[in-house]
Order: sequence, then structure tokens, then C-alpha cells
Amino acid sequence: MYDMQPPQPVQIPQRPENKRMSVPQIMMIVLVLAFAVWYLITTLTPESSPYATITAGVIGSRYTGDCLIVRDETPFAAEGVSSVNYIAEEGSLVTRGMTVCNVYSSAFNTREMTALQDYRDQIKNYQIKLLKAQVTTDAQMQKLEAEVMTRAREVRELIGGARGNMNNQEKMLSSAIQARQARLKEMYSEDQRMTRLYDDEQSQLQRISSWTKQYGAQGEGLVSFYSDGYEYGLTVTNYDQFNPSQVRAMLNGQKPPSNELSSKGKTTIYRLVRDGHWIVLMLIRDSNWNPVEGAEYELKLENFKDTMVKARVLSFTRTGGELEVRLDVMSSVKPVLYIRTCTGVLGDSVSSLTVPSKALYTQDNMPGVVVVNGDYQFFIPVNVIDKRDGMVYISPIQQGVLYEGQTVRLF
Repeated sequence: MYDMQPPQPVQIPQRPENKRMSVPQIMMIVLVLAFAVWYLITTLTPESSPYATITAGVIGSRYTGDCLIVRDETPFAAEGVSSVNYIAEEGSLVTRGMTVCNVYSSAFNTREMTALQDYRDQIKNYQIKLLKAQVTTDAQMQKLEAEVMTRAREVRELIGGARGNMNNQEKMLSSAIQARQARLKEMYSEDQRMTRLYDDEQSQLQRISSWTKQYGAQGEGLVSFYSDGYEYGLTVTNYDQFNPSQVRAMLNGQKPPSNELSSKGKTTIYRLVRDGHWIVLMLIRDSNWNPVEGAEYELKLENFKDTMVKARVLSFTRTGGELEVRLDVMSSVKPVLYIRTCTGVLGDSVSSLTVPSKALYTQDNMPGVVVVNGDYQFFIPVNVIDKRDGMVYISPIQQGVLYEGQTVRLF
């Protein structure tokens, strides 16, 4: 018999209560993490320098455009030109009366030059024959021969890549050859056959000279044997007569009108360029700009070798949506001796000094910088020209006290 008992109550286990973090605890953790991040940044990141260096800067506007060069040059032409023998060096400075070139007329026959070379070959061969037959040694001749061989070897070395001036070397070689030839003529002055060959050579030279005209420089300037045809219609006396559309046409290759080359068979043989002054006709792409006549700007001509010069505005014309500015350049013409057209950049640049914006300090309501010189620091008031990209463009109120390379303090 079973002992019956009433059912016992079942004990259900209770879940433990979730304990949430209080606000002060969260703030404490955030502060600890922030302190840890700050500590790592300050200990691992190198401390920035409290000083900076003054640098040079240029600020101003820039205007780009197409440039047409006008040189102070005079071309010289001749009719019936067969060939030209250049005497002066290309690009060299010549003065009045100096021989520039010899021009052979169309009546000249190349057979005359062939005959001259034949006489000279006979002279050379006979000289070699006489030297081989000579019994005694001529010390002066040996010295001259050694000089010729030395100069010839130096020319070969320059051709092979050695450093030096080829023009000067060729002159020294030519001088050595002429000295040797003069000695040979002196040694065999009593030889009748040699005398007759020299006379034949001289007669042929006189015959050739009858078809030759010598041109001398009409003044001082740089001589050039290259011409583009613009020299006759575009000069420093008529440059202001061309409007923007005419300048654009010349930039595109259309030569200015001229009557100088109207005669058939007339050929330009050289041009004489006066140095120190030239004109630029510039078509500015920003046609809204208003240039100031008489103002001076910096002009950068962009070509295979950039040229930076000072240019003064002579006049300007605005027609057909294009702005033509006529600029006067008082500078060497050599950089543009062979340039007629190029692109350019015209700027009204203002030279200044630049420092970081943190270097600017105000004292007695006056902006300035604190210059550090060893253990000494002193305040220099400045004019603030512009601020951009974290830099300040400044100029000292008292000239000469600030310059590039000085150390200034940052704040």
C-alpha cells in the first residue's frame, strides 16, 4: 500500500539581474582612452618646429598669347645670284666696312672654279716632288709641319667628342696651313715651274673675281644669312600699322606686303640686325584685360629655350574680339635672332617675401613677423600683400630689413 503525499511546489531558478554601467563609469573609460590616444600621439609624433624660413615669392596676374617678333634689321638683296661665299661668321658682330660675303653672279661658270682647283692640285703635287728630292732638312719647315699635324689632330678629337670650340680650332688649323704654304713659296721662289704655276693660279683668281661682288657691312650689328621674308614688310618703323587681324594672318604664315622683292631673280644674301632693342606684337587671349600704356611687365617667350625679359607697353588695339598689345623690349636680340613667332606669357608680377600664416604676429595693431637671430628675437612690421594656401605674401615697411633665408618664429 502506497503512502500517498500531496505534490510539493517546484522551485524555479531566478536569473541574475543585469548590472548596467553608470554614466560616471562610462565617462571615466572615455577619458582614459582619450588620454591614452593623446599620450601616444604626443610621444610618437615628432614635434613640429616652432620656426620657419622666409622664402621669395612672386604674385601677380598672367596673360598668355601669341607673339610676333619684330627686330631692328635690314635685309640686303642682289640680282642674278649664282652662289654666295660667306666671309663673316653667322651671328657674329660686324662693324661698318667689314667684309660680309662674296656673291658670284649668274654669269659665273663653275668651270672656272674647276680650273682653279686644277692649278692648285698641280702646285701641291709639285711641292711634294720638290720636298722628296730635298737633301738638307729645313728646321723651320719641320716646325710648321708639326704645327699643322697638331692642329689637325685636335680637330679630329673635337669631331670625336672632345670638349672645345670647333670654330677657334678651325681658325688655328687654317693659320698653320697658310704659314706652311708661305714657307714653301719662299723656299722655292727661284724655281721657274713653281713660279709659273703660282702665276696661273693668280690669273685664274682674277678671272673669277670679275664675276664676284664683295659685300661689306653698312653699319654695326649682328650678321645673319638666314631670312624668312618678313624683314621687308615688318619693321620697327611700321609695326604699329598692323591691326590684330593682320597680325593673326602673319602668325599663321602670311608674309606682310612689300615691294622690295618685286624684281625677278632678286635674292636676299644677308641681314644686319641691330642689337639691344626689339618689338613684340602680342595677341592676348584674355581680350577683357586693359593694359596700361607705359607700364612695364615681365615677358616670358616660350620656345625651345625660354626667354624672360622686361617689356614696356607702347600701345594696344582691341578689334574683332582680339587684343593686340605692342611691347618694347630693351634687351639683347640674340635669343630671338632666329625666332619670328612663339607663345608668350605677360605678367605684372610683384616680387615679395612669403612666410607661413602662423608666422604673422600683431603688435600694437601692426602686423609683422618675429625674426630670430641667434639668442635675439625682434619684431619687424610688414605690409600683407596677399594670403593663399596657408602662406602670407609680405613686404617689409622698412626696405632691406627682411630678406630670403631669415628665420622667423611661428605662433
